[in-house]
Formats: sequence, C-alpha cells, structure tokens
Amino acid sequence: MTRDILSIIQERMPTLSKGQRRVAQFILDAYDKAAFMTASRLGETVQVSESTVVRFAAELGCGGYPNMQRALQEMVRSKLTSIQRIEVANDRLSGQDVLSTVMQADMELIRATLTEVDRERFSRAVDAILAARHIYILGLRSSAALADFLGFYFQMIFDNVQVVHTSSSGEIFEQLLRVGPEDVVIGLSFPRYSSRTVQALRFARDRGAGVVALTDSETSPLAETATELLLAQSDMASFVDSLVAPLSLVNALIVAVGRRRNEDVEQTFAGLERIWSEYEVYEPAGGNETP
Repeated sequence: MTRDILSIIQERMPTLSKGQRRVAQFILDAYDKAAFMTASRLGETVQVSESTVVRFAAELGCGGYPNMQRALQEMVRSKLTSIQRIEVANDRLSGQDVLSTVMQADMELIRATLTEVDRERFSRAVDAILAARHIYILGLRSSAALADFLGFYFQMIFDNVQVVHTSSSGEIFEQLLRVGPEDVVIGLSFPRYSSRTVQALRFARDRGAGVVALTDSETSPLAETATELLLAQSDMASFVDSLVAPLSLVNALIVAVGRRRNEDVEQTFAGLERIWSEYEVYEPAGGNETP
C-alpha cells in the first residue's frame, strides 16, 4: 500500500464494526507487535474471531490479511530498536518451539522471494556484472556476511572484484574513489538499513556507475539508487536478522554469473584444486587416521 496504513485505519475507524474497532485500536496502540502477529493471534489478543480480523483487513482495501501485515511490517521493521525486536520476538515465540518456528518462517521467506523476484531484473543484473570494468561489493553490519560470501566466489570468477571493508564512512569513499560509468557497485542492506551503505550507493550513482541493490522492498532507501533492484524477503528473529532468503538470492546470482563464465570458471577451479591439494588446504575425506 502506498499510503501509511495507520492513517488509513484512523480514517476508516468510524465505519468499522465494534469488533473491527477493537482490532484497529490495538494496531494503532501497538503496531510494532501487531505487524508480526497471525490473524488468529491478533484475534485472540483483542478477543474477536479470526474472521473479524480478516474482514477488517479487507475493509481497509488491503486485499487480505497478509497484505495488511506486510504493509505494517515494512513500516515498522526498519524503525525497531534491538530492545523492541526482542520484545516482539518474545511475544511471537511465546509457547512455541523456537527451532520449528524460526526454520518454518525462513522457508516461507524463501518461497515468497521465489514468487516475487523479477526475472528480468535478475537477468539485467547478471549482464551488468559481466560487462563491468570493476565490481565493488558493499554490505555493512549484518549484511557484511552476505557481501563477504558474494565476494569470496566472485573473486574466483573475476579478477576485478573489490569487497569494500570499512570501519568509518570516510574509508568507504576512499575505496570508491575511482568508481565510474563502466563499473558496477553491488550494495546489500536489509532492515535496519545501513545509512553508510545508502550514502555509498548514492556516491556511486552520482558518478555514473551501475548500482545493483539487494534489499527487501521497493520502499527500501537502497531502491532509489538502484539501476537494477533485486528483492529478497527478510524478517527478524529476536535481535537477529533472518537473511536466509537474501543468501539464497546471492547464491542464485553467483551460479548465474558462473554459468555465463563457465569455461573460465572451470580453468580457475582446476588450478585451485591443484593448489589446494599441494598445500593441504582441505582435510581429506575420512581424515588421515590409518585403520
């Protein structure tokens, strides 16, 4: 939804039924918690039926409860502090098996990403990366793990890759100093979005570089800088960011690029296998123990 959903709820309040007004008031008072409740859980909390909650979402013009929930989540996820995340997660996981709940949620995020990812954008991103004079990869805070993973494999495919590592904003711009129109910067950030990542992508865009942004929503601050936008669903599990779906998208990007450079990749890994064997980089299968 393009408008703030809380404003819509306030506008519609006079036209709602008594039960729907109870749902509406709870959302207005505690939208950070409501955003991550199922329709059943929200109904139990305000003592109305699940069908009342579903009808309430339809009354708002959301097209169903999942769409209303997603609108709330997009609005609040980037604003929650770590303490608020813990409080929301404790409420979501109360009485639940943590292992099953978290892994089932991750599975749903991958399914949603697969359904919603734009194949044309993905193909254009692959083309841009393959054509780039220089490839910069930038992901800070929790997204640094994604950037390092992508960089690890891209550096085996290309000889023109730089993973931007930094501890201060000045260092970012120093490493991007020579970025230009023939280059591509791949930026990764998910809620809570890194302001330094957003600033760096704007810097690259202003200098004519292609910007491939991996983030979670069209409303993400990375989206406005992107020449190619790749979306992957993310969520939070307590204070922890769930980056399972973004990592799956990164995997797909690596494989797609690798297939386009198949002959070079085979030669590279043939050489690496010889080096790994000679210098015993990996432990042999079954270990070295003799029977």
